[in-house]
Amino acid sequence: MKIGFYTSTFNDRPLEEVLDFAASAGFDAIEIDVGGHIKTPDRVEAAVTLARSRNLFVSSITYFGNQLDADREKRRELRARTADFAEAIGDAGVPIFVIFPGRDDSASEEANYDDFADFANELIGKTQSSGLTFAIENWPGPKDHFIGTTPRGWQELFRRIEDRRFGLEFDPSHLIRIGVDPYQAMEAVKDRIAILHAKDTAIDHEVLQAVGYHGKGWWQYKLPGQGLLDWPRFLSQTRGHGFDGTLSIEHEDAAYGWPGKDLAARKEGERLGLTYLKTVLSGL
Repeated sequence: MKIGFYTSTFNDRPLEEVLDFAASAGFDAIEIDVGGHIKTPDRVEAAVTLARSRNLFVSSITYFGNQLDADREKRRELRARTADFAEAIGDAGVPIFVIFPGRDDSASEEANYDDFADFANELIGKTQSSGLTFAIENWPGPKDHFIGTTPRGWQELFRRIEDRRFGLEFDPSHLIRIGVDPYQAMEAVKDRIAILHAKDTAIDHEVLQAVGYHGKGWWQYKLPGQGLLDWPRFLSQTRGHGFDGTLSIEHEDAAYGWPGKDLAARKEGERLGLTYLKTVLSGL
């Protein structure tokens, strides 16, 4: 497996600086955030070239946005832009484009799944020549209600999107905090995992007891190895299923400068994550 990180942790820094750090720290790969480091489709090729010039494998490019925005004009604009990015990413030879399904609160559950699946199938059809894979991250969204972010939701999508060029950026940290067993969840989607997000979650049970699941402050995202996930078990499981893709660290650990605080602490967090994952992989 290759080990990289998602550049959103450094969205306040120029891409060149972020890539220099990744290369000097010993990372194999990089996941580039559109909002922070690419902005427009015409800048994809240049960003990818910068990464490759530093011997970094561009594992994926990630574009945040609610593809089911209730505002139809905003949805139309986002989807048109998404399609333009898909073409540019495919042309650049990047294997994976990560997007977020979102949700339209004014529509039914079934309508949300049907609508997003129709769009995803359209994207797949338009990118046959490049063979680009589309993946959704299982982040539940700011209201914890995005579609396609639970085992049942994945099955709803995969039933509608049969092409294996549509899959998951599987992130165990989100599953831990919503009460889903990540090991069991992986078993059901093992053949649809395109990339892994390396992020952990810690739970403070005293705070949870005080405030309940709907309260705040009882869970925190952590760097790999500093939360509840059994990484040797998790990575052994993924390797056993034949996954040999990229582990992309998504650093959102407040103990190491996130979000956008001490730069040295953020870099140290990335280095710690890399060292930990390398150690785990070497022991499998």
